[in-house]
Amino acid sequence: MNLSTTAGRIADHRRKYQEAVGDRDAAAAAKQHPRGKMTARERITALLDPGSFVEFDKYVKHRTQGFGMENSRPFGDAVVTGAGTIDGRQVVVYSQDFTTFGGSLGEVAGEKIVKAMEFALKTGAPILGILDSGGARIQEGVVALSNYAKIFRLNTMSSGVIPQISIVMGPSAGGAVYSPALTDFVIMVDKTSHMFVTGPTSSKPSRAKRLASRSSAAHSRTTRRAASHTTSRATSTTRSITRAP
Repeated sequence: MNLSTTAGRIADHRRKYQEAVGDRDAAAAAKQHPRGKMTARERITALLDPGSFVEFDKYVKHRTQGFGMENSRPFGDAVVTGAGTIDGRQVVVYSQDFTTFGGSLGEVAGEKIVKAMEFALKTGAPILGILDSGGARIQEGVVALSNYAKIFRLNTMSSGVIPQISIVMGPSAGGAVYSPALTDFVIMVDKTSHMFVTGPTSSKPSRAKRLASRSSAAHSRTTRRAASHTTSRATSTTRSITRAP
């Protein structure tokens, strides 16, 4: 492939697109569909107006060396970000991909979310976060945590300025829970969504029974919170919120 020619560059772009979108979506669907779940891009497609989504940074890759991470560098990392419309109204959205590193947030994934949030704040558009993540990526250490700090700062800066909606679509832990707690609405899927302050394995085994006994009470408290809407129809609920004047 000759990248010095226009035809070569077009062919290279098509190859990258197939790897970043076509191949990855097929692999993600093979993992998610048997569980009764959509892929990260399918969730965006179901939520936004047809053909309105413009993706950000689909070809970026993480830069981590060590722990075998250099052997797996998928395009787009573990989150899909971009802008589109819902019933003609512009929104900015990010959707975490649980099939890529458990949806964890590393340096590049964090940069993508920060860029999306800054774009939403700059343009005055609602920001919609579709969360399905184990939290910070431990292999990337402090750089992952620093991006969570930027996300939390943007959550507070956006409060009262633009609508912030979090849609928890699966098990989420750590920063993937702290950020939704700072947003205006938290929408959860009944019997599928879970929110952990930290990963369940971080809790001592002796506390497991106590945590389990509290889960039903915590669930009932969550459903009563004004900012939390537990529902099995996350897409229709989100669309109705964004339609509100």
